[in-house]
Amino acid sequence: MKVTVFGIGYVGLVQAAVLAGVGHNVVCVDVNEKRVEELKNGQIPIYEPGLTPLVQDNVSAGRLDFTTDAKRGVEHGKIQFIAVGTPPDEDGSADLQYVLNVARTIAEYMQEHRIVVDKSTVPVGTADKVSAQMREVLARRGVDLGFDVVSNPEFLKEGAAVADCQRPDRIIIGTDSAAVEEKMRELYAPFNRNHDRIIVMDVRSAELTKYAANCMLATKISFMNEIANLAERLGADIEHVRQGIGSDPRIGYSFIYPGCGYGGSCFPKDVQALVRTAEKTGYQPELLKSVEAVNYRQKNKLFEHLSHYFDGDLAGKKIALWGLSFKPNTDDMRDASSRVLMEALWEVGASVQAYDPEAMNETQRIYGNRADLSLMGTKEAALNGADALVICTEWNIFKAPDFDVIKDALNYPLIVDGRNQYEPSIVESYGLAYYGIGRGRSVSVSNEA
Repeated sequence: MKVTVFGIGYVGLVQAAVLAGVGHNVVCVDVNEKRVEELKNGQIPIYEPGLTPLVQDNVSAGRLDFTTDAKRGVEHGKIQFIAVGTPPDEDGSADLQYVLNVARTIAEYMQEHRIVVDKSTVPVGTADKVSAQMREVLARRGVDLGFDVVSNPEFLKEGAAVADCQRPDRIIIGTDSAAVEEKMRELYAPFNRNHDRIIVMDVRSAELTKYAANCMLATKISFMNEIANLAERLGADIEHVRQGIGSDPRIGYSFIYPGCGYGGSCFPKDVQALVRTAEKTGYQPELLKSVEAVNYRQKNKLFEHLSHYFDGDLAGKKIALWGLSFKPNTDDMRDASSRVLMEALWEVGASVQAYDPEAMNETQRIYGNRADLSLMGTKEAALNGADALVICTEWNIFKAPDFDVIKDALNYPLIVDGRNQYEPSIVESYGLAYYGIGRGRSVSVSNEA
């Protein structure tokens, strides 16, 4: 099938490459000329395991192409994906200007029926707005052309997006048209052979499903962080609690790992967007507001532990950071806990030596050249001359460190672990003070408080 994808950001690029990988002919449209040229030359703007060879192979095979020519894109595909960004507006609601711009563009150039697929994460009612924009443009053109708008939300995890797209656990299709459903089933047939993963529903339910899924996962994270904070005050070990509740199949082990807060491109903005959507209907989503509030507070835990250890005097201290991305296997630093910690340290006169396997360039892009930020070539180099070590991201290379090396390199024997990577008793046996989230000395800190 011929497919067009508007937007070659994270979602659009992965979806386009995976569709091309099963034989569809895909053209990607974007306004960023530099990015289009880079992709044509096999240069991938994001780090995502498996994405680079997938893009390069399909470009070479002629199944995947990139252009800034919107007219060409609209003429190419009977199915038109909208996969542009929906950043948070000033009030936290999703900004739909880019989605609606694409809708108008499709209506401007289309010469025959098109299936327009909302792949971007959009609030309930967006399909109606897309339809209205397209009808307005078609009326101005004086043409009577049919189209259908479908909700087909993505459920990709950064760091595993290619695999998630190739082997989806569900494919949500929001439409009331049998003909459109048939075309969407044809499109996704290569991913639906083992068993039927397609769930068809009305458009508004499909739009809400995406937000409900992300908000549910964010809720599990904030709930465990809330229980971890309580464990610190009660003298309990949150790791034991996690194992105890995770063994219940009604709860499970996924997304019940306490830590220093969630980040990334989805959870923070999607929780905020659903809160604003609810408020616009006159409903107060108290649980969702609490999820957001707990996460905001949790991102300050690392700084609080450091401040406690150094009796509030962090001026002049040099802190080693392992991990800068919001999660492993990505270079994405949007709403990353590392950023909250670094900015808090700089505010009190401390400096940072950091290492991340993939997010160093992104850190440089965000913060530029600062005297109080040093990006180091290895995790060991980040330790040299530092006063403490903080774990912000659970990359595999941080999971089994040499604690003797850590102790010898640090000026103070202190590890603050924002991802509970280590067993407190083992770390302490090396003569290091260990502060986790609801584990180690963090328990005695709260008891003292």
